[in-house]
Parts: sequence; C-alpha cells; structure tokens
Amino acid sequence: MTIFQDFISLIYPRICYACGNSLYKYENCLCTYCVYHLPKTDFHLDKDNSVSKLFWGKVNIFSAAAYYYYNKGTKIQHLVHQLKYKGYKEIGIYIGNIYGKELKKSVLFETVDIVIPVPLHPKKKLKRGFNQSEMFAAGLAESMNILLDVKTLQRTYASETQTRKSRFARWENVKEIFALKDFETLQNKHILLVDDVITTGSTIEACAQIFSDIPGIKISIAAMACTMH
Repeated sequence: MTIFQDFISLIYPRICYACGNSLYKYENCLCTYCVYHLPKTDFHLDKDNSVSKLFWGKVNIFSAAAYYYYNKGTKIQHLVHQLKYKGYKEIGIYIGNIYGKELKKSVLFETVDIVIPVPLHPKKKLKRGFNQSEMFAAGLAESMNILLDVKTLQRTYASETQTRKSRFARWENVKEIFALKDFETLQNKHILLVDDVITTGSTIEACAQIFSDIPGIKISIAAMACTMH
C-alpha cells in the first residue's frame, strides 16, 4: 500500500496549501515550516484583543479570537482561497483541529458548549458545494470534543458580496438576513460563533445580535483569520 501511495504521489504530489511545497508522509495540508511560521495572533490568550474590540459597545461578547493574521498577497490569503474557492474542505477541518486544541487550553474558551458556524444561504451552499466556515467549525468541535450545531442559525436570504463595502454598508447588508430555529436548547449555554475571516465583524455581529436575547447565553467568537493587528 505504501509503494502504491508513493507511486500516486509522484503523479499527484501532495503539496502544502499555504506555500505549495511538497509534503512529507507525516504532514497533512500544511508543511511543518508553515505550521510553525504562519502569522498567528495568539488572541485566545488576550481578552482585550483587536477582534474583541470590534464588538465593544455593539453586542455583548464574552471572548473573541482568530488564529491567523490575514493580509492580501500572503500565504494566509492563498490558504483561505484554496479552501473557499478551490474546494479543499480538508483545510478548514485541519486548521479547526489545530486551533481547537489551543482554545480548549484557554480560560476564555474552555467552557464553550456548542460550536455554530455562520451559515451560507442554501442556494449559495449548493453552488459552492459546502460552507467553508462549517468545515472550520467541524474541526474545532472535534478537537474541543463539543457539539457542532449547523441547524439553529439560518441565513434567510442571500446577501451581496461583502468585498469592497464599507463597515456601515457591510452591516446594512447583513443585519436582517439571519434567523434562529429551535433555539430553546441554547439557554444557559456558552456558544462559539465561527466564521472564516473577520474583517469589520459585521456578519458575525449580526449573528451574535439575534442570539443575545436567549436567557443565560454566553457568546464567544472564533475565526480562521482576521485582517486587524
């Protein structure tokens, strides 16, 4: 079997989704160099980080963090692009697994009960084939050993693309497109809302707003990457 796999790898080499270099047998999705050198934020160790500050005075968030810094033209942008537009779902699951282990050790995230990804509209999900945020959330839930909930939070209609919109325009674009279904089980729970990339935070803020009236709920946020330093 190993000989066969070696033969296949000669024809279809396994490469790092961030840098494009060939992977060794023990590596998966990312090469060892990228695992250790991609720009991590360590925001899960700092309650008053840049992502958290996005929501101050807007919605009550317990904690918020992102794994990587996102900038155009970088390996992280390439990594997200490979996940989102090239269909490599394993990227989201793999990074979610890694980050979940970090979050589980943080006092800010250790009490999370349920992971909830920002949903795509059904038509968009059908066209793309999957929800990239759901892949990341699945990895988080697996490594944190907690429930993944993809049914409670729903997108009621497809919004326009957020690219090149101002913060206010982004908020106007998403403020009324989410709804909750059968949310009674979330009472007194600590939920983790998950997105792929946080820029202005408008999308995930709109999600958090509709959860905020649930009695006893505690809301935290996690993303694969964020644009702020």
